[in-house]
Amino acid sequence: MLNSLLLYLFVVLLLINKSIIMAKSKLEYIWLDGYYPTQNMRSKTKVEENFSGKLEDCPIWSFDGSSTKQAEGNSSDCLLKPVAIYPDPARINGYLVMTEVLNADGTPHESNGRATIEDEDNDFWFGFEQEYFIMDTKTQLPLGFPVGGYPAPQGMYYCSVGGKNTHGRELVEEHANLCIDAGLNFEGINQEVASGQWEFQLFAKGAKKAGDEIWIGRYLLDRLTEKYGYYIEYHPKPLGKDLDWNGSGMHANFSNSTLRTCGSKETYEKICEAFRPVVKEHISVYGEFNDQRLTGDHETQSIDQFSYGISDRGASIRIPIITVEKGWKGWLEDRRPASNGDPYKIAARIIKTVKTAKI
Repeated sequence: MLNSLLLYLFVVLLLINKSIIMAKSKLEYIWLDGYYPTQNMRSKTKVEENFSGKLEDCPIWSFDGSSTKQAEGNSSDCLLKPVAIYPDPARINGYLVMTEVLNADGTPHESNGRATIEDEDNDFWFGFEQEYFIMDTKTQLPLGFPVGGYPAPQGMYYCSVGGKNTHGRELVEEHANLCIDAGLNFEGINQEVASGQWEFQLFAKGAKKAGDEIWIGRYLLDRLTEKYGYYIEYHPKPLGKDLDWNGSGMHANFSNSTLRTCGSKETYEKICEAFRPVVKEHISVYGEFNDQRLTGDHETQSIDQFSYGISDRGASIRIPIITVEKGWKGWLEDRRPASNGDPYKIAARIIKTVKTAKI
């Protein structure tokens, strides 16, 4: 009897081990297309046997760039270079693989914003606040908006609780769980000022990693809407520029070793002043339709102006009060990036400007 039981257990373990060894994994390769100025996420699945789960074992892949505005039809192959990998909580043996787009000769494609980031030592830390609207595919309106009319004015929706003013929490909570299970450095969620408007926050040490995690967070959010009958609107002013509703941004909180340790108000002011002469350069990569949002109203500075101040949410750059209370050791918040901006390009431009500061 004992021998039979041991033999049975041996066979079971053998079968389990064999299934593990022969397991097939789904690798979802994610990239940004060539649409300008707002790029879209694209993805396709690669099935691999005996995959280790490690980035270095993700092969370079290719795709038809003529279908994504990244190549001509007579020479359409573009390459996908894996740069980050995360477990995919929604799939069995699944992985999310963030990639950079390369030309056929292996050089970065012109649409590849990640390749422009000059932060090889990960000295720059970024925390992005991603705002967005949850839209109903049937009504084409934000959740909580009645057909042919408007809900109550904004004011009661921000960080609200209860079915009267809170719309979409089930999706938002599921998205948060997916991000956490995927290993993203997910920092929080809250409903925003308008009905159906929400925000999530991510933080990473290293500009490239911060961008990777925002794009993966967006991917998980967009894919999740497929089962709810919703879609996500990243337009910074989806309700129109003339209506009295807040827009959506992606505030960029950033620091480097100097900002984290200098202990000097003068140094902070010099870094802020470095942004003043390059307003146009920043706005050019901060997101499409941002002129509809940066009007000087609804906690924004005008798109063609520049200002900074302590705790000033109407400034271009806010100096957080916590930074001041800690003796001018902390970070800055650029409040201008739009919700549809590319975090890679935003981070690259911020880093370039900070490095020009005469300190």
